[in-house]
Amino acid sequence: MNPIKIILTGATGMVGEGILMECLENPEVSEILSISRKPSGKTHPKLKEYLIPDFLSIALHDEKLKGYDACFFCAGISSIGINEEDYTKITYDTTLHFAKAVLNQNPEMVFNYVSGASTDSTESGKLMWARVKGRTENDLKRMNFRGTYNFRPGFMKPVEGQTNVKWFFKPFIWIFPVFFQSKSLTLQEVGRAMIYVTQKGYPTSTLEIRDIKNLAL
Repeated sequence: MNPIKIILTGATGMVGEGILMECLENPEVSEILSISRKPSGKTHPKLKEYLIPDFLSIALHDEKLKGYDACFFCAGISSIGINEEDYTKITYDTTLHFAKAVLNQNPEMVFNYVSGASTDSTESGKLMWARVKGRTENDLKRMNFRGTYNFRPGFMKPVEGQTNVKWFFKPFIWIFPVFFQSKSLTLQEVGRAMIYVTQKGYPTSTLEIRDIKNLAL
């Protein structure tokens, strides 16, 4: 099977950086276009960077997006301290606009979206972030990608050498996987699972922790 070319977002955050590092080392990935607001700080023969100050401003006919097999959408923010309108703009509006732009240039693309455990597919629950994430997942699935996969990881252990790890997260890196193994993943596992579904597909579009673990073996 031929190595894949991917577009990746979120490389300056913990999740995106970890998945980028897996893709840089994985022989099943031949090229990566990292799209973000600021440089990732990484250099590699596989890696190209495209800096955009606002994802909502990206043109739907941007030629720089053409020629890729998959998008690994890892950009996102915490809902803590943010109201629903602003969270929806960042989480829903931005993701859907970006998805339309990459799909327009790559009709056979696979779109892999980092969502979250306990996302609300009904869009009607009490948790604001879970409703917004659920709406995002649902509307991505309605788009005409070759495949859309919503990844719902729990705790994700960073890749060794990552620089974008918040200080308050560091004490949990070794403790959480030991005591809550069934709810824990590594970012290498998430990256490998994304590569797998791009190349081979998967029976369901929603990947819970157990699915991600199985695909990363």
